[in-house]
Amino acid sequence: MDLAEALPLGELAAAFAALPVFPLFDTAYFIISVLYLKYEPGAVEMSRKSPFASWLCAMLHCFGSYILADLLLGEAPIGHFSHNSSVILATAVWYLIFFCPMNLFYKCVSFLPVKLIFVAMKEVVRVRKIAAGVHHAHHLYHHGWFVMLATGWVKGSGVALMSNFEQLLRGVWKPETNGILHMSFPTKASLYGTVLFTLQQTHWLPISEANLIFFFTMFMIVCKVFMTATHSHASPFAPLENLVCPVLFGSVSSGHPGHHHDHHGASHEVSHPPPPPPPAKSKEELNEGTRKRKAKKAE
Repeated sequence: MDLAEALPLGELAAAFAALPVFPLFDTAYFIISVLYLKYEPGAVEMSRKSPFASWLCAMLHCFGSYILADLLLGEAPIGHFSHNSSVILATAVWYLIFFCPMNLFYKCVSFLPVKLIFVAMKEVVRVRKIAAGVHHAHHLYHHGWFVMLATGWVKGSGVALMSNFEQLLRGVWKPETNGILHMSFPTKASLYGTVLFTLQQTHWLPISEANLIFFFTMFMIVCKVFMTATHSHASPFAPLENLVCPVLFGSVSSGHPGHHHDHHGASHEVSHPPPPPPPAKSKEELNEGTRKRKAKKAE
């Protein structure tokens, strides 16, 4: 029996899970996604030089997770663009953020109290996408745990995972900044959330999907709003990861064997006394050398 169903939160969670995300929550998702694009260095200049490339980057920020998920499941990656209303809405948001006179729209949506509301609404969409991705993969591959994990993860953090391709459209190539090597909090949270939803779909986690959506969404909203309000990049998972990762995967050694070897070699060299200086020449030898130099100059 699901414990949450016996509490008053059960009905609230069910109503929350049934809440439609289009168009209100999707609009907030598009606004925050395009805002992050505008924060990228050179994004504003690119929008003036090549509006089409800027629009493509904006569409990747808004729909990149759907494209990756469709590629993984062998479906048409352009299929989500058949939803004309979503594409038109995302295009309108892109145009207003980049080209609104006097940057009025950008100033309004980037105002911190307003931005925090949009950030919270975006997390509602993110968790729904994770749940939908796991559910869809479970329908196609009933026993494919790793397919569910991969699909749910890219649904929740597809933009970060394809950031290098988006950078290429902006004329930037920084492979060392990809979203797998340097996972942000949303990328890690999407991965952990995907594990929970996969366990729920395979009946290993005794909780209903509606309750899991509700509780995980509340967790994501609290963490992301707090991090945005305080301009913090510290992950809430860091304390637990610092305890578990060294045990499971080992820790990075801070020693430098090469330096130790050099130091040992240096001490070995110092242990030997330096060779004695050559003996001083006598006065007769110095006079003889002087005479030979003068004779050579004369010749």
